[in-house]
Amino acid sequence: MKPTDNYYKQREINCLTRINSMLEDLPKMTTEFIRGITEYTSPLTRLNYVYDIRIFFDYLVKNVYKNKIIEQLTLEDIENVELIEFENYLAYLSLYEINGKQETCNERAKSRKLATVRAFYKYFFNKGKIKSNTVAKISLPKLHDKEIIRLEINEVVKLLNLADSGDKFSKHQQAYHQSTKIRDVAILTLFLGTGIRNSELVGLNLEDINFEEMSFAVTRKGGNRTILYFNDEVGNALKSWIAKRSTLKDLPDNERALFLSLQNKRISVRTIQELVKKYAKIITPLKKITPHKLRSTFGTNLYRETNDIYLVADFLGHSDVNTTKKHYAASSEDIRRKAIKSVKLRED
Repeated sequence: MKPTDNYYKQREINCLTRINSMLEDLPKMTTEFIRGITEYTSPLTRLNYVYDIRIFFDYLVKNVYKNKIIEQLTLEDIENVELIEFENYLAYLSLYEINGKQETCNERAKSRKLATVRAFYKYFFNKGKIKSNTVAKISLPKLHDKEIIRLEINEVVKLLNLADSGDKFSKHQQAYHQSTKIRDVAILTLFLGTGIRNSELVGLNLEDINFEEMSFAVTRKGGNRTILYFNDEVGNALKSWIAKRSTLKDLPDNERALFLSLQNKRISVRTIQELVKKYAKIITPLKKITPHKLRSTFGTNLYRETNDIYLVADFLGHSDVNTTKKHYAASSEDIRRKAIKSVKLRED
């Protein structure tokens, strides 16, 4: 196994292990469905399908087939679910309980969960194992455009300056910050300078960085390897971190992860989320800034500079340029800013 494959291989193994564990407590038809879609879906996608199917089955035994447990549900039970129950299921998802824990779904989560149920029904309908596909009559919930949140140029400067200095932290936080600031600056600079995804950044290894070409290789969604490029500012931040990394004590020789936790292990997606949140809430307390919002900031700035939506789509790894257009081209915020300047209350 190549060092660059470790993170992604382990992530895949973790997903498959969790899928197999969950399938043991679900009807056999769930296993048939998951195996049937294996060739054209990723382990992470299938894991999410299993989660969603389990929630649907839980609804059925609580509200439709109250004399059964989930493992006893059959394809005949699935086929006999009436149209009204799918509508009730969407309402149920607003606030439900599973495994003793209350959960809520927004419109996007509801849409995804209904899409999973539709895929489940379609699979068995197409195989001729159920005669009706009632859920196909239910339209997916209408999704409202999400507010586009990103950092403005002055906020980017403040964010990086804070990561570099730590001057707005408490004395206790500053002591901790001294051991992480070079790493943190490199992470934030990489997000803002390349638009890399959080999972892509976590998966980077030392050998993925090529300073001669000013480029690095990432594994994108679907497992494709892609070469991305960076500028001098990103390059300098990475060089500073790699130099600091080489001085770390008790670092295993076989640890090739580029970014490390304080335990000298590959940094996690969650740790980076908390890292970004820590700095952003000081700089922009009214904006909920996440690694994805830093990616959006890069995409916005690249589009403003190049006016080339296809270039932005390529950098961000979007398979459909319409996704890019929706979020970056002629954003409503920019339009409003320009439009308001044309409104005059008095003549000059």
